Amino acid sequence: MLFSRGFYRIRRTTLNRRCQWLLSFRRDHQQLICPTYCPSPMVSAEKALGCRENYSWGSCAFHGFGRQIHHQSNSVMEEQLDPFSLVENELSVLANRLRSMVVAEVPDLASAAEYFFKMGVEGKRFRPTVLLLMATALNVPIPVSASNGMVDALPTELRRRQQCIAEITEMIHVASLLHDDVLDDADTRRGIGSLNFVMGNKSAVLAGDFLLSRACVALASLKNTEVVSLLAIVVEHLVTGEIMQTTTTSEQRCSMEYYMQKTYYKTASLISNSCKAIALLAGKTAEVSSLAYEYGKNLGLAYQLVDDVLDFTGTSTSLGKGSLSDIRHGIITAPILYAMEEFPQLCEVVDRGFDNPADVNLALDYLGKSRGIQRARELAAKHAGLASAAIDSLPESDDKDVLKSRRALVDLTHRVITRTK
Repeated sequence: MLFSRGFYRIRRTTLNRRCQWLLSFRRDHQQLICPTYCPSPMVSAEKALGCRENYSWGSCAFHGFGRQIHHQSNSVMEEQLDPFSLVENELSVLANRLRSMVVAEVPDLASAAEYFFKMGVEGKRFRPTVLLLMATALNVPIPVSASNGMVDALPTELRRRQQCIAEITEMIHVASLLHDDVLDDADTRRGIGSLNFVMGNKSAVLAGDFLLSRACVALASLKNTEVVSLLAIVVEHLVTGEIMQTTTTSEQRCSMEYYMQKTYYKTASLISNSCKAIALLAGKTAEVSSLAYEYGKNLGLAYQLVDDVLDFTGTSTSLGKGSLSDIRHGIITAPILYAMEEFPQLCEVVDRGFDNPADVNLALDYLGKSRGIQRARELAAKHAGLASAAIDSLPESDDKDVLKSRRALVDLTHRVITRTK
């Protein structure tokens, strides 16, 4: 893995110094990420890529970071850690609260708005998990559980306000999914029919608008103008990113810089600014708030880069949506951009668009001959490393819950780049 030996050597220095190290170290260890291909006659992503790639990422890097972060507590390190289980009870409370927040007076709107908040289809709740862990990592106590295992109904006022950020973030995220599915004419989401497919585009758009309005009401209740401004900018970024994706020049479609900026707007802005909001509500310094932001930004970028890889290598069943959906909609992502660097003639195919299935197959053939998938994976690993470095740079603490939450945040960076769906 790119960072396998290097992370272990990192000490608590500034984030900038750590970033410089990561960039310089990358050259020497590219060979540690090795795809294994096998032939297949199918004209599909499997033909282009040879097979579903089998990457060996390893975990030394992130275990190394764990040793650096948690050297004060050997008992914490000995535990098997599941980041989601650490906030499981709180997530359950949040899920129930979200279901009550999206209730509408008009039955059709109510059915549409709660479509992805119902039991069984609420998704991984990845963003709320990150935000609750970030709150604890910044020394905000976890609500005490009663003897029956339920979370105390009266957590500290600060923790409740941070839970509200998690709820707002999830509503904004789901609203963006509803709108994206309309724009992409998607028919599946989270393994079931997309809302626009089931109830029509109008209901999906209005449900998304309704969720945004509910998020705004919750945001206003915090009465913190800096946090309100942060999350208002997130909504602006979501719109900007979507426009960047749908209205591009030929030059922009072939630009990695343009792609990364769009990716930040569409994916990373929400989690990065929400992490920063968690820190601001806790009254943390500008430096600590910036580290929380950097963690969210790099985690979000890594997440989307892996998503873009899985669009080529995953299956519709594993993804819960159609595979190859990006390229079929003419959306150019990191794997194709890297393939274009190796095969400039691919630019002509991209310029023609992908209305013709033959052009889709041709692009996939070029991708299969290139290192596009591998280089996109490497870029995701780089951003995952930067996210981990941000957590390692937080002020030292000997609190067991703080250390455990920080380790969980590092563990999430590893899970992001090794996920298959």
